[in-house]
Amino acid sequence: MRILVVNTGSSSLKLRVLDGEDVVADLELDRWDDEDELDPLAGFVGDAAPVDAVGHRVVHGGPGRQGPALVTAELEEQILALASLAPLHQHRAVAGMGALRRLLPDTPQVACFDTSFHATIPPAAATYALPHAWRERWDLRRYGFHGLSHAWAVRHALEVARPPRLGNRVVSCHLGAGASLCAARAGQSLDTTMGYTPLEGLVMATRSGSVDPGLIVWLIEHGGLDAREVGRGLEHDAGLAGLSGTSGDMRDVLAARRTGDADAALAVDVYVHRLRREIAAMAAALEGVDVVAFTGGVGEHSADVRAESIAGLGFLGLVLDTEANAAATGDADISAPDSPARTVVVTAREDLEIARQVRAALTA
Repeated sequence: MRILVVNTGSSSLKLRVLDGEDVVADLELDRWDDEDELDPLAGFVGDAAPVDAVGHRVVHGGPGRQGPALVTAELEEQILALASLAPLHQHRAVAGMGALRRLLPDTPQVACFDTSFHATIPPAAATYALPHAWRERWDLRRYGFHGLSHAWAVRHALEVARPPRLGNRVVSCHLGAGASLCAARAGQSLDTTMGYTPLEGLVMATRSGSVDPGLIVWLIEHGGLDAREVGRGLEHDAGLAGLSGTSGDMRDVLAARRTGDADAALAVDVYVHRLRREIAAMAAALEGVDVVAFTGGVGEHSADVRAESIAGLGFLGLVLDTEANAAATGDADISAPDSPARTVVVTAREDLEIARQVRAALTA
């Protein structure tokens, strides 16, 4: 089955055609605005034909969504109804569906949701200690995100570990511009660091991660900021960018730290402290850990971040091989030979996870 995988980001569009696990065509547009902008796609789709199915990454599936679904007008309406929870992504995902429907009108399309992987999180981990009426009225709970990336990393990590692990407790670390952790046992998510929105949890490139909610109330009531200003600050001006004064790209922050920049050094310290603390929290949710997997742009390419975060986790049985960590490219076990638990690098392959879900949806 040849599958066209469509990943609509907040501004970009990525297309990839898979024949099994082989990538046969690839296109990435840094800017793509709406479904009427067909010219850049038409040539790619024509050259890549034939395509048996199309799979779309969708950030938010809402409560109760536990797997992929065939794209219908009703499903598109449900995705758009969740736009307030993922305002940069939901409309664009539906626009991508519309564009591909016009280009491939007879080809089935399947929506694959980042939140679905976390539908297995138990109530104790998913429930916020908020007034009952609030939770019932607005479905306030921890949804979790990056589920397509975590699903791939959790399964593949056990294959990358050397020797392959008999245990099945995996902490997956998706570290990119956005970042989250997932605690999984036997391939099922049991906890994660992102919550109702992708703002909770780890320090990210421009997002704050978790902060005291009382601080937010204070800024609005006494700091003279309105909700829009606070939201923009937390989403776009915080995180590594706010701490370091750089773009927030980890490469820029580490480069500034090497020049002796004190703000950049503090930014990395805060990032690593939160990351190390949350890895331990995920391990606690699993009652131990067999494998920690690093994936995503930072997770795959920053040996410094991997080394500094794992350095404080020897009590969990995690010990790195310094040379293996520095040399890692692609999938790699970077553990010391005698490390009881393993640390691995997993190349992010959301496309393979989407293709797997598309096949499952169409052959069920």
